[in-house]
Amino acid sequence: MKILISTGGGDPAHYERAVAVAGGWPCPAYLPEPDAAPYGGLILAGGGDMDPARFGQPDLGSRGIDPARDRAELALLDAFLEAGRPVLGICRGHQVANVWAGGDLIQDLGEKLVPFHQGEEDMVHPVRAEPDSLMERLYGQVFQVNSNHHQGIGRVGQDLRVIARSEGGVAEAVEHETLPLVCVQFHPERMTGSRARPDTVDGGEIFRWFLEWCAGAESDLRDSKA
Repeated sequence: MKILISTGGGDPAHYERAVAVAGGWPCPAYLPEPDAAPYGGLILAGGGDMDPARFGQPDLGSRGIDPARDRAELALLDAFLEAGRPVLGICRGHQVANVWAGGDLIQDLGEKLVPFHQGEEDMVHPVRAEPDSLMERLYGQVFQVNSNHHQGIGRVGQDLRVIARSEGGVAEAVEHETLPLVCVQFHPERMTGSRARPDTVDGGEIFRWFLEWCAGAESDLRDSKA
């Protein structure tokens, strides 16, 4: 199954490997067309910050803004979710999806929280999952993940539900109540395969689950057209 990976134009190797090991056919692209038809699902990869004008704020410390990527990924969300094809947001993708749903972002987590979430290398910290949530089913109630970000979700977007948080209340995972959209703030592609870490959970669980979700959605779409 082909999985579109929307990237910032950098090296997508970690995402490609994670999708391939999970059984998918990774298709990375920078500024891809918003056409869901060729793909079983979409991954919005990490990268620079969104333009804060997209959520009605002045620039208060956002970095690496790419307006063309913002436009492309918001259009991709429209196209894939309208088509009923699953979307997995990772780090920046988690934040883009929240803005797409009408939420906003904290442009800098501040000196008390940033040291737990961003450094020269990925930082490792615990996450607490909501009861009976996807994150709890995959990893249990409390688990260790990586992070490398200085921003986070502020006001949660419409129909999104926070299903995991870390220290200070940072939203680490969200899911949409009715649409096939799940997002995580951490980087599962850097916690699996050759990048597996002894101090975190296996990020490959998320990719395996996502590929199964995509396969189920594809089957449902075929049945609805039969």
